[in-house]
Amino acid sequence: MKKNKIINLILGGLKKAYTVSKPSLISIGVGLLIGFIIMLIFDAGDALPALGTLLIGGFNGGLRGIGNMLYQAAPIILTGLAVAFAFRTGLFNIGASGQMMIGAYVSIHIGVLWNLPSGIHWIVAFILGMLAGAIWGFIPGILKAISNVNEVISSIMMNYIAGNLLIIFIMKYVFNSNYARSANIQKSAELPLLTSIFPGSTANIGIFIAIVIVILAHILLHKTTLGYQLRASGFSMAGSKYAGMNTKANIVTAMTLSGSFAGMAGAIAFLVVGKNIGTSFEIFPQGFDGISVALLGLGEPIGALFAGLFLSNLRMGGFYMQRYSFVPQIIDMIIAVIIYVTAISASLQIILKRYGNDIKVWLKARKKRKKEEV
Repeated sequence: MKKNKIINLILGGLKKAYTVSKPSLISIGVGLLIGFIIMLIFDAGDALPALGTLLIGGFNGGLRGIGNMLYQAAPIILTGLAVAFAFRTGLFNIGASGQMMIGAYVSIHIGVLWNLPSGIHWIVAFILGMLAGAIWGFIPGILKAISNVNEVISSIMMNYIAGNLLIIFIMKYVFNSNYARSANIQKSAELPLLTSIFPGSTANIGIFIAIVIVILAHILLHKTTLGYQLRASGFSMAGSKYAGMNTKANIVTAMTLSGSFAGMAGAIAFLVVGKNIGTSFEIFPQGFDGISVALLGLGEPIGALFAGLFLSNLRMGGFYMQRYSFVPQIIDMIIAVIIYVTAISASLQIILKRYGNDIKVWLKARKKRKKEEV
């Protein structure tokens, strides 16, 4: 009996997971199909093996490729979590890129200029990078709470401020004049590597940190009073205020926590010896990948984890796909299709859930009228 109960629980969980993730699965299938059609048009002979290479992703490179895929996945997961967490609270944090930049710079600054013991150095750099991201998320949050400044506008502006500050700070404090980029961090500031498991790769414990943070964010949102209040504010700001919740505090808290996740992403991405930031203006692409991850993960922390791993694996597949006659930019096109279809699919599900019964009644009435006319 116990065995049957466990099997039923597993099957029920899988069925629920499939139902929830159906829009994302459909979107992935449509995106890959369209990508395959495009590949067929340009080079029919290489299209099928190239698609296989794309899907295998980091596994094409063995343990080294898997390690590099996991290294790239950690920042994408955390920026995706930053955007998804804000989504759940009714906010659109499009400033994850700027928050990641500030977190990355603070981590590099500490990694280059501070002299701390090896067991403490990387921890201090990581924590202060996270706090820097939190402060950068706090600013649009407090503007929204106090003056109702749209967080999309303010967080976009914060991205450009962060990008320019990054250049100024690198040039003034941690500039490597030989290579026109930030200097290498000290070995003591480097996140512990996983080269014993993934030899030759840049994999570090960042992927484990990302997984733990995703689980904690999920627990916070769905198992705590604070999480309930944050989600309630996202569902209905007016209703939450009427229920006695401090909606302004919820906005600031949500944006600050969201910024801290992006700050962690910056620390994990650059607390690696040899990973440097250039001195030309650029917006970190992982921040905008975070929007894709949040949409594909349907705005849930656990969804962001799986979506981030999938997206990272797909990008690694695009790198290895250069063995054939295709450029890796085709991945951006496939991802764009996946995101568009995800948005449409999710919207259709919301519409059907809200107006499904009305649509059924209308269809039955229409069918009845046709029969009467005949």
